[in-house]
Parts: sequence; C-alpha cells; structure tokens
Amino acid sequence: MSATTSPTLAPPGAGLPWPELMIAWVLFALRCRTGNTESFTRRFSEEREKIRQLVSTLDGAELSKRVLIKRPPGLEDSSRDWSVLMTLDHLCIVHGEFVRVIDALTNETIPTGKASTAAVKPDPQVTAEVIPRYEASCEKLLACLSSVRNVKTRTTFPHPWFGPMDAHAWHALAGGHMAIHRVQIERIIRGLTIT
Repeated sequence: MSATTSPTLAPPGAGLPWPELMIAWVLFALRCRTGNTESFTRRFSEEREKIRQLVSTLDGAELSKRVLIKRPPGLEDSSRDWSVLMTLDHLCIVHGEFVRVIDALTNETIPTGKASTAAVKPDPQVTAEVIPRYEASCEKLLACLSSVRNVKTRTTFPHPWFGPMDAHAWHALAGGHMAIHRVQIERIIRGLTIT
C-alpha cells in the first residue's frame, strides 16, 4: 500500500486502539514476568541483526522513500508513512531515551521529563548518515545494559502506554520495540516493490 499524496493519519502520540492496547498490556506483563536480562538482550540483538540485513539490501533512493503501509500491531497510525531511514532515526532517538531512563533508574533517581511517543518521531529529511548513528545507538544501549547489576529497581518511570516501569521493564521493552519496527521496515520494503 503506498501513496503519492500525504495521507490523513492520526496525530503523533495518539496511541493504540483500546483493544490492542489491552492485549499489549497483557503480553508485555507476561514478557516482564517470564523474561530476564539475558533473554531481553538476546532479543534486542537478534532484531538488530534482522534490521541490519534488511537495510543492507536497499540503495539510497529506496532507503529514503516514504511508503504508506498497513499498520502492524504496536505501531501508532502516525508512524505508518515513514521511510526506512526515518524508522532508523526514530530508533536512534528511542535508544537514547532508553539509556537515559535505565541509567537514572539503576542509580535510583527519577529521570527528568516525561516519556512521550509524540516526542520521538523522526526527522522526515533524515539522510543515510543515520545508519552508523543507529548502529552506535544500539551499541550504547547494549553497553548500558551490560553495565547494570540490578535492573529490578525500586524507582520507576512511567511509559505512556504501560504506566510506571522499573529498569527491568524498560529493558524488556527494548527488544519488543525493535521487533515492531523491524516489521515496519519489512512492510516498507514490500511497498517499495509495489510502487
């Protein structure tokens, strides 16, 4: 599904449809309860490698072409008209926020500001320079996680969809978040072949 005109989408930060959000709560709570540091890090790394392989198949024009996709579960409507480079830019921004939040929580301090899905939207004019920046953001997050001794913190920071979360939950979210955007990239690539 693609378009040459700007589609009408929900505003950034509108969230997910209520039934989908309820399912996401249950699945995320289960992931937090049954997973651990090793499994969360492994999932993040696996999704990173899948994204790297997908990106490596594209040329410059394909990387920067915006494609309107069918919204996968977990993705806001406002995010379904992105390019691959925009998706990588979003991941860079979010990884920086994960590092900031997890670092603060593991030091038993409350991070400043407020988590907002609207605040982490990408630059529509982003260029291929984002690719090494994205890789560096993955490395920085993994380094942060490997240095943490206790992710089950007393201090929490609220996620806009999941409420107050300790560092363990923020770590659990990292791999799942990557998986959602890997599916987004797959759909963008499929859309490139249709246009």
